[in-house]
Amino acid sequence: MDDLTQAVEADAVLGETREPVLPGRLYALKDRDVFLVADALGDIAGLGDGLFHNDTRILSRFTLSLGAERPALLSAALGQDNVYFTSHSTNQHLPFPGGPVAPPGVLHIARKRFLADQRLFERISMVNYSRDDVLVPLVIEFDADFRDMFEVRGLKRARRGFKHPAEIDGRAVSVRYTGLDSVERTSVISFSDPPFRLSEHRAEFMYPLGPESHLELYVEVGLEAGPAPTRERFRSHAALARFATRARRRHGARLRSSGRLFSDWMAKSRSDLALLTTELSTGPYPYAGIPWFSTTFGRDAIITAWQVLWLDPSLAKGVLAYLASRQATEVSAFRDSAPGKIMHESRRGEMAALGEVPFGSYYGGVDTTPLFVALAGAYAERTGDYEFIDGLWPHLQAAMGWIETYGDTDGDGLIDYARGRESGLANQGWKDSQDSVFHSDGRFATGPIALVEVQGYAFAAYLAMAKLATLRAEPQLAAAWAARAERIRAAVEKLFWIEDKGFYAIAIDGSGEPCNVLASNPGHLLFAKLVSPARAERVGRHLLSRDFAPGWGVRTLALGEARFNPMSYHNGSVWPHDTALCALGLSHYGERDGVVALTAALFETAVNFEMRLPELFCGFPRQAGEPPVAYPVACLPQAWAAGSVFMMLQACLGLEVTPHTVTVCDPRLPIGIDRLWIDALQVGECCIDLAIERHGSRITVTASDPERLIVR
Repeated sequence: MDDLTQAVEADAVLGETREPVLPGRLYALKDRDVFLVADALGDIAGLGDGLFHNDTRILSRFTLSLGAERPALLSAALGQDNVYFTSHSTNQHLPFPGGPVAPPGVLHIARKRFLADQRLFERISMVNYSRDDVLVPLVIEFDADFRDMFEVRGLKRARRGFKHPAEIDGRAVSVRYTGLDSVERTSVISFSDPPFRLSEHRAEFMYPLGPESHLELYVEVGLEAGPAPTRERFRSHAALARFATRARRRHGARLRSSGRLFSDWMAKSRSDLALLTTELSTGPYPYAGIPWFSTTFGRDAIITAWQVLWLDPSLAKGVLAYLASRQATEVSAFRDSAPGKIMHESRRGEMAALGEVPFGSYYGGVDTTPLFVALAGAYAERTGDYEFIDGLWPHLQAAMGWIETYGDTDGDGLIDYARGRESGLANQGWKDSQDSVFHSDGRFATGPIALVEVQGYAFAAYLAMAKLATLRAEPQLAAAWAARAERIRAAVEKLFWIEDKGFYAIAIDGSGEPCNVLASNPGHLLFAKLVSPARAERVGRHLLSRDFAPGWGVRTLALGEARFNPMSYHNGSVWPHDTALCALGLSHYGERDGVVALTAALFETAVNFEMRLPELFCGFPRQAGEPPVAYPVACLPQAWAAGSVFMMLQACLGLEVTPHTVTVCDPRLPIGIDRLWIDALQVGECCIDLAIERHGSRITVTASDPERLIVR
């Protein structure tokens, strides 16, 4: 994920960006390219919240009050399937008609909303629990500022487009904005009842409400005018929204466990992935996260698809197809692109269209291209879908061409990066904040920079292509790629290994000096299966030590290193996806107890975040009776955080699935879980069910088709 603060730091026109401080706990909904972020009352304050479409905020203010008073919050929640948001509140004071002020707490207010057909549907219902007539002065304030997502995140623009005067029509207000890109964007808010007073930013209603009586007001916000909101429209579209979500959740195997909370974690993670996954013309694609990254990211989608590959390979197929369709064909310093390179990020807002930021189609990720190739190899091994791989083959060859030609900028045989322009990302691995790559004395690395984990991804890509070329009866290509895999493996062992620390350097800088820092990056080498068993064991000891693992997961940077800060983005925080990759890497080398402990750590973190892992959280050490410390502007939900539980389970079970068999190697169950059921797991053309059970110190595995099961 890009730290955009660093991406535009030298652009004097745009200035520096800082994500706004958001108004406490936020709740997110999404439908295709529209998403909504609001507070517990259901209000939008116009900070980092709002209703967005294609990186443009089409609703920047949306508040409900009773006269001049905001309601008092009772509770707020998202449904388990992420379709509905519901807020419960009550009045603070209400006037009687011509009489005294009613006491607080006599009026129940429920706001229920969802997104469907790229529209916001909301029902506001009220019940009067007093014994007197109440006059309800309901006020809804609204606005559409049409700010680009990068403006919302803090970028300053020299000028903007033209916002037209609002068009007011009885029960609806329509606002248009013509951008500097000549695109007209529209936002329309409409009500089921005509307000007694309606202006450009305010709708006022006055409802008499007798004892124990109730009222309902329906509100819709969309990109264009539609039929008047009604109860029937609300119900019919709610059914469609729920059906669409259930359809997305039905992809892949079904998981259940003997632990109710653990099952809830798995179910919420599946719901989050369903929420973030958008059906594109090329197939399903997981958008990275809400609010800052609800769009197509390359690296994030590849990792997310890999996390669920064993239980739902269709996501990997959709990701590979989309990224192939966006593969670079030309050299651009502004976009950090070169032929064969795989996209890092795509944006569709006004600023991207105008080139004010390079992220319309941006390629500034050094790791995305080898990860793309490696995922294709893993998908082929998982599914045997070689017809798809045949269609993808020219893109895989082009990607290898980039790795072998452009990926090595200084000719030393390592895959490295240096941004093409100051507007690009300073660091182009997954830890892409400006301060994430440095030497042990705190000096920043100078480019070109070769990150250790990227060499692991390239190693996996070379091996994947060697295997695929062998299957395609192209032995010369297979031999050449196998030789390159061995060369990069040997280079990593020679250049990155720090013998006195028993660990790998995070990077080699442009002068050839290793950055001898203990960071989580080498855990990804284990994921790629590059290192020797002896060195993997030493790396594992570090990753499982208290310096790295404070009780909630694996820190991005070990305690005691220069620039360590548990509240930073990449220098001491905990990222669930990073922990999952490290855990699967440890599992590849036979580690199980540590993997089970890390799984328990992430599970207990999820419990403290209402069963939803955030993008990252602070890396403070665990204290008895205290929860993990949240990172203030983390995305929630986040795709590769949601997918982490499934990679953790794969690591615990030592699970590998091919078109013919399911292999389980030295399986363990998470702490407190005695039974795990995996139903309808696709194995070739068949689906099988697995049952993993604990019997004292033994774990047994049974399958509905025993001939396809291998237990080691």
